[in-house]
Amino acid sequence: MKKWKSILLWGLPLVLAIASLGIGRFEVDFVTVVKILGSHIFPIEETWTQMEYNVVMTVRLPRIILALLIGAGLSISGAAFQGMFANPLVSADILGVAAGAGFGASIGILLFGNGYVTQGFALVFGLAAIAFTYMIGGSGRNMPIFMLVLAGVVTSALFNALISLTKFVADPEEKLPAITYWLMGSLGTASYRDLWTAGPIILVGMLILLALRWRINLLTLPDDEAKSLGINVVRMKWLVIAGATLCTAAAVAVAGIVGWVGLIIPHIARMFVGSNNERVLPMSIALGGAYLLIIDTLARSITAAEIPLSILTAIVGAPFFAYLLRRTGGSWS
Repeated sequence: MKKWKSILLWGLPLVLAIASLGIGRFEVDFVTVVKILGSHIFPIEETWTQMEYNVVMTVRLPRIILALLIGAGLSISGAAFQGMFANPLVSADILGVAAGAGFGASIGILLFGNGYVTQGFALVFGLAAIAFTYMIGGSGRNMPIFMLVLAGVVTSALFNALISLTKFVADPEEKLPAITYWLMGSLGTASYRDLWTAGPIILVGMLILLALRWRINLLTLPDDEAKSLGINVVRMKWLVIAGATLCTAAAVAVAGIVGWVGLIIPHIARMFVGSNNERVLPMSIALGGAYLLIIDTLARSITAAEIPLSILTAIVGAPFFAYLLRRTGGSWS
């Protein structure tokens, strides 16, 4: 990887994160942000107000870290699935995880309101969706990959129908707006508790996928050829699914359903580093984190009321993906 690409890989999210700490309806200048952050390491004279400190450290910092982690987790999951399925049109929610987590959150909001119990429901039902996909796809060791994809489509359709049922029976004055807004994705209530809840799960999922990144190249081969190279194909596929599921379920549990990130970011990563998944997955982490951070900063800054994340990701993602389809004809090159 060229030097400037390495700088992009490691430097872009960090620079954007520091800049985003000062951006919002209550602005804090860049120098003050750096001083506030540096005061936790170096003895710096306090020249900022308590309001500026609270905005930077309590309100924005956990939200920005979560945006980086969620964007990175969804992007690497999408890249891993695109590599494993050898299909540029799949994304992180291809196996029904997002729909399952969305249904869990809808039930949680309906019964308990929007809180940490709801996040737990979302995580549990996201994992349950994968189990359901595995069950209806067939539990045989040599289950065809297209059966897994079709099972994911069925799972998504079922859980989306259950989400609609939940919205139908919800109180239209309180519960229904809360469910609808949550499903559109937002980090408006992000806190350090959310960070400590979802962050470790997303990191574990990303580490699993990073450890397998060179093997994902081999999974694009016919199973017999991959086995002849010493790869346990079934185990590798399920490890990839496990890593991507952890990232996606945890992300949906704290931020709602955020579309398009896991679909378009891997394509942008390939434009930088080619189709080798050993490079695509790390680049997807950097670009995905930076992308969702930019989207979230816009969502909380450009209007008085926060714009749901999925609206902005779709407005940006759909035209870009249309451009990619026109340019490549749907192929990898």
